Formats: sequence, structure tokens, C-alpha cells
Amino acid sequence: MHKLTLFLAAVLSFLGAVPHASYVAFAQQPAVKPGEQPVELMQQAVRASQRGDSLQAVGLFTDVIKQDPKNELAYYYRGRENFRLGNVKKSVSDLDKYVELEPLAESRQWERGISYYYAGEYDKGAEQFKLYQTYHDQDVENSVWRYLCVAAVDGVAKAQENMLPIEADARVPMMQIYDLYRGKLKPEDVLKAIDLGNPPAEAKNARQFYAHLYLGLWYQAAGNRKLAREHILEAEKHKIGHYMWDVAHVHADLLRAESKDQSDKK
Repeated sequence: MHKLTLFLAAVLSFLGAVPHASYVAFAQQPAVKPGEQPVELMQQAVRASQRGDSLQAVGLFTDVIKQDPKNELAYYYRGRENFRLGNVKKSVSDLDKYVELEPLAESRQWERGISYYYAGEYDKGAEQFKLYQTYHDQDVENSVWRYLCVAAVDGVAKAQENMLPIEADARVPMMQIYDLYRGKLKPEDVLKAIDLGNPPAEAKNARQFYAHLYLGLWYQAAGNRKLAREHILEAEKHKIGHYMWDVAHVHADLLRAESKDQSDKK
């Protein structure tokens, strides 16, 4: 199968979209046999990712790379799967390699920015999100993640002062989140926005997820670890079919590991 078709199938899966019938057929092809070519291994890897088996997906993408070291998409998807597994530094390495092999994709690499953040490479994260602004300049999440990277190094006042400008992100409650980070609104204003327009259950669940995720991250940047933990764990409860839920899940796992370490030391 052509690489572009594989790419589209995988993207639809990762975004939680219902794939076209041809992509369903593609995902249901027989399992590969020993000695199969990279394209068949990629098919297997995508299917593993679709069913949430990140460990197997990483192994299969690694097999692809062994046979085809210049396969940029294998690095890209392995980077995402490594992040899902909590292998943040490996995720950074994979996404860096992807950009090396596909330089024109660098401005779109918001996932790399998030991996940089969790790897503690805040300056690189800030630069990645600044670059992404040239690709999509109305994404509140991008502005917020740059804020988080800057705040980790220079403090929240500097981060607020240098927020990337956003005028019209139509997703509720994104503009309320943006104004919270700018210091114009309070956390309760973000939570109130969830019910604007009386959204159906699925839409409300997504709003709850994003509201709690970005409240948790906001509190973390401000040094309020108790409220940060409460909101991150709450966000994790509102599962959505998007990579951002995996980000919340990885963050929640880090919080749980931190709590366990503290308990073990007592």
C-alpha cells in the first residue's frame, strides 16, 4: 500500500475519526509473516496502535526502522507511541529524527513540543511552539504550552508577558482558558464555560477534559501542586479519542508515581 494511504489511515485512527471503508479493510489485512517488507510491518504497527497496544506498536515500528532507516513516518509514530508509554526521552529522540528526515514537517510538530516539556527541555519546547504558531496561529493549546515551557524556566509573569497571541479559537472553553493564562479570568470562569450552549454529552465530556487538563497545568505552573493534581486526575476521567488524552494520562501516571515514591519514603 502507498505510504500516503498508510499515513491517512493512521491519522484517522489517532484523531478518533471513523475511517473510510478502505482504511477499515486495510487495518483488517492478514497478519504479517516473518521476513515481510516494511510496508506490511507498518500495517501491523498501525493496527497495534489502533487497539491501544503501544508496546507492540513500538516494537513493530522499530522493526520497520531496522529494515528502512529512512522511513520518517516510522519515527514519527514510534515517537507518539513511546510518549504514550511514558518513554519521554525516547519520544523526543524519535520526533527529532522525524524532523531530521522530514524538515518541512518541523513547524507542525506540536507533539515534539509536548515531549520536550515532559523531558524538561523547556527552551526547545518554547521554540517548537513558537514555530508552530507560523503553521496555525489560532490554537490556544499551542500558546498555553509555550507559556508552560517559558514559566518552567522564567516564571509565570514572564510567560504571561510573552504569550503567543490568539484571537479566535472556536472550541469551548479554549478562549476562556487563554484568558485564564493571560490573567484576565479565574478558574471558575473556565468551568462555567463548559455548559455554554447546553452541549450534548459527548461535547460536554470533551469540554470537561480540556478545562480540567489546562486548569491542572495552570496550577502546576503556579506552584499549586495539590490543585494541579486534582484537575489532572479529573481530566483523565473524561476520556476522549485524541492524543491529548494520552498526555493527561501520562501526566497522571507521573503524579501517581510521585505519590508512591513519597509514601515509600515515609
